[in-house]
Amino acid sequence: MTGLRNLLLAAVSGFALDLAFPDTGWWPLAILAIAGLWWSLERVTAWSAFALGTVFGTAFFLPHLAWADFAVGLVPWLALSVVEGAFIGLAAAGWAHVRRSGMLKDRPWSTPVVFALIWTGAEQLRGMVPFGGFPWGRLGYALVDAPVARLAWAGGVPLVTFAVALAGAALGFGFEALRTRRFLVAAVAPVAAVGVLAVGYLVPLDAQAQEGTMHVAAVQGNVPDRGLDSFNQAREVTKNHVAETERVAESGATVDLLVWPENAADIDPRVDGETMADVTRAAQAVDAPILLGTVDYTPEDGRYNTSLLMSTQGAVLDTYSKQRPAPFAEYIPLRDIARQVTDVVDRVTDMLAGTEVAVMDAPVESLGRTVRVGSVICFEVAYDSIVRESVASGAEFLVVQTNNATFGRTAESTQQLQMSRLRAIETGRWTIQDSTVGVSAVIDSRGHVIAQTELFEAAHMVERINLRSEITPAVRIGFFLGWAALLVPAAIVLLAMRRRVLEAYDW
Repeated sequence: MTGLRNLLLAAVSGFALDLAFPDTGWWPLAILAIAGLWWSLERVTAWSAFALGTVFGTAFFLPHLAWADFAVGLVPWLALSVVEGAFIGLAAAGWAHVRRSGMLKDRPWSTPVVFALIWTGAEQLRGMVPFGGFPWGRLGYALVDAPVARLAWAGGVPLVTFAVALAGAALGFGFEALRTRRFLVAAVAPVAAVGVLAVGYLVPLDAQAQEGTMHVAAVQGNVPDRGLDSFNQAREVTKNHVAETERVAESGATVDLLVWPENAADIDPRVDGETMADVTRAAQAVDAPILLGTVDYTPEDGRYNTSLLMSTQGAVLDTYSKQRPAPFAEYIPLRDIARQVTDVVDRVTDMLAGTEVAVMDAPVESLGRTVRVGSVICFEVAYDSIVRESVASGAEFLVVQTNNATFGRTAESTQQLQMSRLRAIETGRWTIQDSTVGVSAVIDSRGHVIAQTELFEAAHMVERINLRSEITPAVRIGFFLGWAALLVPAAIVLLAMRRRVLEAYDW
């Protein structure tokens, strides 16, 4: 009976975690979900913990990644959800080894801390493997509207995740104490959980300009709502963005930089005269350089997802190619095997990985200088190192160019917006998320949304962006913190396993 209770509790808690994310956004449920997982893992073996953690993870990722079903189909969605859920299973198994080893027996208050470390380590691991990892659905992204999100300024996403997991584990620890009549502990634990969430108020956030200001126009031209077939009419998509840019010009707004999203000019203007004419017409309409997304098919062995910075005369001023193509979406690992699952893979020409840091230098006439732009493309916003290196290399604000058309009206775009908001806090940079179909937004360096569009509408935003040069602690120490968040819990789990083996064999 206890086993069935644990199974149901793990499944319900995993589903509750999804409700903490957009589009529902009930972020306190993230704390309760972790507490529920803690309870379900009480007194279980490592193998049972792995099973329960995987159930929890799968129950979370199935609804959280429902956009994958819309975009690529049932089997890839199920496979991705189970694989990602298994990483939570690994965390649960690691925690069971630590708890059953007795290494924390004399330090009961350290148990929530160790649990949170192991959870964070599992997140770091699944952000690295397999195929470069998939850091979607990290716990910290759910609480961007809570004070704990401010910790991103100090330690990035891993620190926010750790704090949220710690609050949830403390709540579970308190419930466990109540059941065993340790009433003082039961009373203090939830207070400690609230304190962990509130500690973010101690972190100073600033949105003021440090290097001047500039006006950026972000254009969402809209795309026909046709799922994977949305971009079969590439010229129509480009002309939609031209038309919306002309509305910007008609408004009389001052523009220093025009931004179009990923895939806005899917036919490369460098090799296509009609697209070049459209792009230069748009740039000349607002009298500003244009940053746009295209696809570079010049390599013989694949293609690049590329951002171009172009002048009003059509000259290419700078380029950036996406460093982290999405496996099984933009390139196909194990293609022969994947073809047995779905023939959709044969519609994908492998995308090659760019090698340069995500920055471009845009001339801004009103400032009399160039401004370094952090030019992040789509899913790259989920990867700590790409955004961190961009800012460390001098980016004064961030642009996240994305194409959400293939995900329809699912929560994929709003989930991505949560990431962009947390990145703004982490880096201390104003951030623009510009999508072909929405949600597009302008975000200040405190994570506040200044302006936002809706899904599947033609729209634009023209906002004054504060340029900033301060390097946050998260950017300075992010590399070391990220590895520590992986290696420290791994060492704790290995020590626990070693202790259990030595005791089992009386060595």
